[in-house]
Amino acid sequence: MARPSLNDLTAFVAVATRRSFRHAADELGMAPSTLSHAMRSLEERMGVRLLNRTTRSVSPTEAGFELLARLQPALATLEDALDSIASFRGKVAGNVRINAPRLGAALLVRNVLPLMIERFPAVVVDLVVEGKLIDIVAAGFDAGVRLVDSIPKDMITVPFDGPVSFVCVASPAYLHRFGEPGTPDELERHRCIGHRVPSGKLYRWEFERAGQALTIETSGPVTLDDEELMVEAAIEGLGIAYVASPAAEAALAAGHLRRILTAWTPAPERIAIYYPGHRAVPPALRAFLDTVKATR
Repeated sequence: MARPSLNDLTAFVAVATRRSFRHAADELGMAPSTLSHAMRSLEERMGVRLLNRTTRSVSPTEAGFELLARLQPALATLEDALDSIASFRGKVAGNVRINAPRLGAALLVRNVLPLMIERFPAVVVDLVVEGKLIDIVAAGFDAGVRLVDSIPKDMITVPFDGPVSFVCVASPAYLHRFGEPGTPDELERHRCIGHRVPSGKLYRWEFERAGQALTIETSGPVTLDDEELMVEAAIEGLGIAYVASPAAEAALAAGHLRRILTAWTPAPERIAIYYPGHRAVPPALRAFLDTVKATR
């Protein structure tokens, strides 16, 4: 059996992850018909069907999923090896577009960008704050930032910063006036600052203790869609807020807020950079990813 070329394998990964010959062809810079013919030739050489095709969609077969799972990390390792010699070609320059929620953007500005500017002054980081989970490829971004559990499975992830916990906080004045809840169920008797997520829905607060998970619908006098404003509202005594720990750490350290229901804090989550694994990583993005890894 003739071994498939690297180009054919890269094309297969593009089709299998994008689930569309047209979208994959746009990324690869070739005609959809040419790409479809290349995939049929690949299947003939390998002697197994890799893709299920209909008039409306394309998806991997069981064999295709197996090949995809093995190819993605292998191609990423190959790209790392090729990009490792970038410094021998001269100064790294260019733009890297990153999509991130406000929390992720703040962590990048605080922990990654200072070192990035020092190491790669000719690279411009174009950081766009976006609350919604979008298709970064279709929107023209090089990479995105999200909690690991919300990242699409076909993306390569690079965790950064420490684990993020979600915490309940309130001002000392609020707690002096209304008391401190001992369990999540007692929140129904308190003023809670609502959190509206980008989809428009109200976020339900999540708690966990000794393997017991609870999800609480809260109510209160104000609803906000920005964690920094939620922290400010809590400082002003408007109610109890439920936010990611980095958003509240300065106010907690200064004594403006206190953590409550600490025994019910859910397991922390990791935040990560993610990017497509089926396309060549540009030098500017590779410089950014290397800087992220250096700050962990």
